[in-house]
Amino acid sequence: MKKVGYLGPKGTFTEMAAKAVFPNAEGHQYKTIPSSIDGVVNEEVDIAVVPLENAIEGSVNLTMDYLLHNVHLPIIGEVIVPIRQHLLGLQKNSGDLEAVRKVYSHPHAIAQCHNFLREQFPHAEIEYTNSTGEAARYIMEHPNELSVAIGNELAAEEYGLQILKHNIHDFENNHTRFIVVSNNTVLAKDHSPLYTKHKTTLMITLPSDYSGALHQVLSAFSWRKLNLSKIESRPTKTGLGNYFFVIDVDHGMDDILIPGVIAELEALQCSVRVLGSYPCYSINMNIIAK
Repeated sequence: MKKVGYLGPKGTFTEMAAKAVFPNAEGHQYKTIPSSIDGVVNEEVDIAVVPLENAIEGSVNLTMDYLLHNVHLPIIGEVIVPIRQHLLGLQKNSGDLEAVRKVYSHPHAIAQCHNFLREQFPHAEIEYTNSTGEAARYIMEHPNELSVAIGNELAAEEYGLQILKHNIHDFENNHTRFIVVSNNTVLAKDHSPLYTKHKTTLMITLPSDYSGALHQVLSAFSWRKLNLSKIESRPTKTGLGNYFFVIDVDHGMDDILIPGVIAELEALQCSVRVLGSYPCYSINMNIIAK
């Protein structure tokens, strides 16, 4: 049986993603995103599922930088999960939200609900936790506090909390992109009925900062009619103003097109690292509810 690591404790959106794609795997919870990735490096688990990007808040820089600078694990899959943030609390607080003094959750969850919190809890203190599951567990373990958490229905069920208000995120189209990393697992296209497409992610470092350099890089994809679904610059951490580019290509690794791009970029004296070529999955709320 495969072992899959994810950000815990129970009740996180990462757990939702992991269970939807690997329903028969043995789950292992970690306190942080880097520690769940390290679980694969240290061979504690076979697979790790970690958040990479949210539709509202953008990239999860901690995940991106750890994969780029600290480890060299290939990306073997992507999972898109709809995010529904709810206000969670104990039954005794359900009729007196004005008495709430603190709101607990992960920084990204807090940011996704910024307008709601500003309007409903202008005087409440915001307390950040490592995950939404940890926030929900804290509320359960401190019943005498006038506090609430932001999390999902899985966390509410796991920790015996009430959903005091549903769907408190500021924007309706709230999704998070999770990636799957592993040293010894390959996911096939037919691994899951949730499969949507194949994608390749490249890290490209330009030889120097000169006019037209990025245009030349993009041209290598353009004339081959390869669609780029994301381009992001990240600091190389070697000095202010030094960047490399992480590019998502809506095409799996093949024998001609992607190798041709890499050869052309290397001829331009660019450094190219393939972060992964992998299947993508999309989960709907009906799948999560199961």
